[in-house]
Amino acid sequence: MQISEKYNPQETEQKWYKYWLENKYFHSEPNDKPPYTIVIPPPNVTGILHMGHMLNNTIQDILVRRARMQGFNACWVPGTDHASIATEAKVVAKLKSEGINKSDLTREEFLKHAWEWTDKYGGTILEQLKKLGCSCDWDRTSFTMEPKLSGQVIKAFVDLYNKGLIYRGYRMVNWDPEAKTNISDEEVIFKEQNGKLYFLKYKIEGTEEFLSVATTRPETIFGDTAVCINPNDDRYAHLKGKNVIVPIVNRVIPIIEDEYVDIEFGTGALKITPAHDINDYEIGKKHNLQMIDSLDDDANLNEHGLHYAGKNRFVVRKQIAKELEENNLLLKAEDYNNKVGTSERTGAVIEPKVSVQWFLKMSELGKPALDVVMDDEVKFYPEKFKNTYRHWMENIRDWNISRQLWWGQQIPAFYYGDGENDFVVAENIEDALELAKEKSQVSNLQISDLRQDEDALDTWFSSWLWPMSVFDGLNNPENQEINYYYPTSDLVTGPDIIFFWVARMIMAGLEYRKEIPFKNVYFTGIVRDKIGRKMSKSLGNSPDPLDLIERYGADAVRVGIMMSSAAGNDLKFDSEQIDEAGNVLTEKQVKQRMEEGKDSIYTSPLCDLGRNFGTKIWNAFRLINMWKHEDKSANSTEIQTIEWFENQLNKSTADINDQFDKFRISDALNLIQKLIKDDFCGWYLEAIKPNFGEGISKEVYTKTIALFEELMKLLHPFMPFLTEELWQTISERKIEDALMIAQQKKSESFDEAIIKNFETASEIISGIRNYRQTKGISPKEIVEVYTNASELANEPVIKKLANVAEIHFGTKTEVPSFTFLVGSIEISIPLSENLDLGEEKEKTEEELKYLKGFLISVDKKLSNEKFVANAKPEVVEVERKKQKDAIDKIALLEEKLKSL
Repeated sequence: MQISEKYNPQETEQKWYKYWLENKYFHSEPNDKPPYTIVIPPPNVTGILHMGHMLNNTIQDILVRRARMQGFNACWVPGTDHASIATEAKVVAKLKSEGINKSDLTREEFLKHAWEWTDKYGGTILEQLKKLGCSCDWDRTSFTMEPKLSGQVIKAFVDLYNKGLIYRGYRMVNWDPEAKTNISDEEVIFKEQNGKLYFLKYKIEGTEEFLSVATTRPETIFGDTAVCINPNDDRYAHLKGKNVIVPIVNRVIPIIEDEYVDIEFGTGALKITPAHDINDYEIGKKHNLQMIDSLDDDANLNEHGLHYAGKNRFVVRKQIAKELEENNLLLKAEDYNNKVGTSERTGAVIEPKVSVQWFLKMSELGKPALDVVMDDEVKFYPEKFKNTYRHWMENIRDWNISRQLWWGQQIPAFYYGDGENDFVVAENIEDALELAKEKSQVSNLQISDLRQDEDALDTWFSSWLWPMSVFDGLNNPENQEINYYYPTSDLVTGPDIIFFWVARMIMAGLEYRKEIPFKNVYFTGIVRDKIGRKMSKSLGNSPDPLDLIERYGADAVRVGIMMSSAAGNDLKFDSEQIDEAGNVLTEKQVKQRMEEGKDSIYTSPLCDLGRNFGTKIWNAFRLINMWKHEDKSANSTEIQTIEWFENQLNKSTADINDQFDKFRISDALNLIQKLIKDDFCGWYLEAIKPNFGEGISKEVYTKTIALFEELMKLLHPFMPFLTEELWQTISERKIEDALMIAQQKKSESFDEAIIKNFETASEIISGIRNYRQTKGISPKEIVEVYTNASELANEPVIKKLANVAEIHFGTKTEVPSFTFLVGSIEISIPLSENLDLGEEKEKTEEELKYLKGFLISVDKKLSNEKFVANAKPEVVEVERKKQKDAIDKIALLEEKLKSL
């Protein structure tokens, strides 16, 4: 078999991904195997691959590939989310660049443009996932706006409405003036902002007296309909029942009383603007106050804003403060920090706004969804997120599911009149007509008399059905696929969408299938840079995953990101940026290059480690491949080494499986790396390597290749391309024998004693090598060894790897020697004649002095009765072991000094 000197990831990745696709290895159909199902968290159709996607999808691919190799019928469903707000914004911007305003188009014309944009750009991120090696069933690629899935969204809306769980209400919502739609409470991100607290003067009607009122938003005075005081505030007792005049507006409004007002905040008098603040809205409803909306959908002042009409709210804030000051209506303005709600999608400051919206009652759906998580029917990894989930579910509010957008499923409500309840809900207009005739008692109603609600449904209202809708579970609840693949197995997602998506999918699954949608939820952390900042393009600290793949290869990048990824914990992905000449750039230089439109090249120590690991494996196989094969029996060294490694492989396989069961995937990778790099390359190959000019027994070669194949099976989910290349190089394989569909070794029993004995042997070998290194003794110079042991397991291995001529059992050497302990086994090596004995004596005395000082500190700790009584038993045991080891080493060194 021929193998190139260096591994070429770019050439290999393209070759094997094409091979896998051509042979349909990723595709799944229901069969008699147990299913393993993952549905991808559908990325936005507008999205491109970033580091978070790379982490999430690497983990999913590891789980899917491993399941496939463990006898499961693995199905990983890919797809994208139509992302109403983000996609509509992109399309509106594109149209604007072409001189077209959305307002000039009909809904149908706009949707035509949206579909054209989606068809052109929508598949980008899925194609990028292929570069990472993702083994998705691409034949099942779904899109939340495709007819099959949209139909199920509409069906769910109609069903929930008919159950009385969806209602239409006049409520205060979070208005995003940039996206021109309302958003849910969960999509509002509160950010600290520096602002001002303005103290305005409201004149008390019929007097020359003024009441001071503090506000952070003076531009909303045009919507003021009352000033509220706390009935327990003695300062304002004389104002009860009186009116004040709104400054500039000159509107007379009442002074009302409510214990909601915080006497300590500001002046203790609160201006009430029911149309522009959620708390004011509740007070307004309670006191039957007028609702004056002074802002339009763009957050500009409307006709109620008088001479400020048409101006932006923030512009007005500055200008009105100036006007108030000029008219002696501003008492003072103080610097003030407060939390301001912003849109998760656009970053715009949210404007509270009262409007008619559609809502889904959550309390009834929420209770069973809370129970299945708290009872571990759905398990969270890490478990700490159960508390986050519980807190939200116990304080859940009705879900505002309508959006003032065109891109999305149009709400299936049809109006036949102008009355508040003159509407029906149906899956299509034909059904709606029949319902409308019945409800209105007007038999001659026509389809042309019906008008469908203009709003679209929240994107998450389609995503919450995703584990069912991709298998057509709502249209055809008893079809073969939904009954086979549902509930899915594992969900890999970020904790930031635990409420948006995870909780709601659990609710939907229990409502429509009476089953949980998945058994386990693995929460990834946030990918951060080496100083802890979240990676983002705006900060210039985020590598392009595709650039990393191009530079290092997909396998190296996968291993690199997994080496630093613990479930639920943020991970620091260390990377540096260099210029074309390879010079490391400072943050200032990176920003300067960004301003100049120049790209930087990213390097990553983690990806370097991944690449180096791959090179180690490649070179290990090249070494095996270079050995001559001879017709001879295995010697005792080879027999003992093979026996040890077979047991070590079985033990490591069990440990790796245990880590996967706990979703400690990075720890599983670390165990595989140790098994391959340390145990196989570092010990096994060294032990069986033939002497110079000799060949290896065919029997040992065959066994070594078989063991190497088992290692490739374990590693394949992490490094699919390299392992498939090596697997296919070992021998010519049939299509059905590809590595990615090969079965991993089942956990088998192992002999702990054999493993322990080899560990002891390896420690002895390391000790002898350490003697050579510290004393400058050549590895080629043979040595003799004396030991207090009556025998040593793996004696032939020790002799070969440590270059030992003879081991003298149960004997002490009479000459000066280098001595060390391995457990209770004492190993002594007579010192070389070339050594300076005076220098050796000096070093021994220094070491002895240190150990005696160390022993005093340990003795002091163990003689402390409080420490022994209160410390954990295992901690005390560690200290006692330190004490014994120190005493034993001191005895050895004192014996050594005597001989010197």
